[in-house]
Amino acid sequence: MNDAPASLRVAVLGCGVVGTEVVRRLLEHTADFSARTGADLELTGIAVRSLDTARDPVVPRDLLTDDPAALIAGADLVVEVMGGIEPARTLILEALRTGAGVITANKALLAKHGPELYEAADAAHVDLFYEAAVAGAVPVVRGVRESLAGDRINRVLGIVNGTTNYILDEMTTNELDFAAALRQAQDLGYAESDPTADVEGLDAAAKAAILAALAFHSRIALTDVSAEGITAITPEDIASAAQTGHVIKLLAVAEQGREPDGRAGVAVRVYPALVPVEHPLGNVRGPFNAVLVEAEAAGTLMFYGAGAGGVATSSAVLGDLVAAARNRVSGGKAPSESRYAELTPLGADQIHTRFQIRMAIADRPGVLAEVAAAVAEHGVSFETVRQQGLPGGPAELVIGTHEASESALAATLAALDTLDVVLRISSVLRVEGI
Repeated sequence: MNDAPASLRVAVLGCGVVGTEVVRRLLEHTADFSARTGADLELTGIAVRSLDTARDPVVPRDLLTDDPAALIAGADLVVEVMGGIEPARTLILEALRTGAGVITANKALLAKHGPELYEAADAAHVDLFYEAAVAGAVPVVRGVRESLAGDRINRVLGIVNGTTNYILDEMTTNELDFAAALRQAQDLGYAESDPTADVEGLDAAAKAAILAALAFHSRIALTDVSAEGITAITPEDIASAAQTGHVIKLLAVAEQGREPDGRAGVAVRVYPALVPVEHPLGNVRGPFNAVLVEAEAAGTLMFYGAGAGGVATSSAVLGDLVAAARNRVSGGKAPSESRYAELTPLGADQIHTRFQIRMAIADRPGVLAEVAAAVAEHGVSFETVRQQGLPGGPAELVIGTHEASESALAATLAALDTLDVVLRISSVLRVEGI
């Protein structure tokens, strides 16, 4: 285009691990970015909370400012990597209002205020990109939103939190307990000093909400996602999983189902689950992410790669920045929010799942028959049964069920708890990937 801009002014909000890497690569590969976008990307400023904080020497001190609002006012493109809800929400809305394209890695903000941001971007006819908000460098957002736009997605299943995957992998391969594996993750920079959002499944829940909204063309709020973390997983759970050919992974699961009246809906959940060792997700090691998308025409696709760390995440941020810059040069625009399907969020009871129940039982004849009767009474049936003696004590019974509802499982567990032959229920885990 003859009137294409010769340069585009880029403002970066936040200069933590990811922000520093974004700045580094923008400055080191200036010519490459100009060639890829058709315009020079001029870094005009970096908004930080404190000008006195020690920073990587790659960050130019003269570009630092503690006035993000003034920085936004003169920007064509705004990169938000500061995190949190406020002031990020207010700053992004202001950037969109003034006509700047926005690139964000803020999954918590998108999961909570996504609709408000999408509508503001549409009203201003500018881009809002967020690839880095879901799985680091893994291009699953673009894959679902654009590459699979002509297909129908039935289910999304994935590991979207590198911290918990690292912890569970260390518990599996090096026989660490949860606390030791968490400390190791913190020492390596994979976990924050306060790891609550990761280990309680909250980070994965935010990402699951974003993915589900994209995959099923519906608005999915963070409050629509049920989340269960990994803090209760024990070395005994890990060892038992190995005996049945499984590993434990924290999974984000989104799938279509139906209300009792027949209306279509979508259920979105995060929970630790048993995955067969030979399953693609069973082989995802360390702080890596992987998302399986089950589509009607394309079949099952897997998106895999680095899900944590400043370098990996900066790749996704800069990929979005290039796309936004190209649109600015050509006059194009990224796809708008797609929510035509308007699927209602489903309760957990509308989706059936396989379960594995591990319990300590009295080691005497007739116990299995009593347990089987209690399970069958509530419409749950056995798929697999394994019994073995425990050192110096009772026997352990591990039951794998056929698909059952959450309410049927709850009733079954309550019934088992009343049996004298059941000494304790050690764990209950869902089973995926079969």
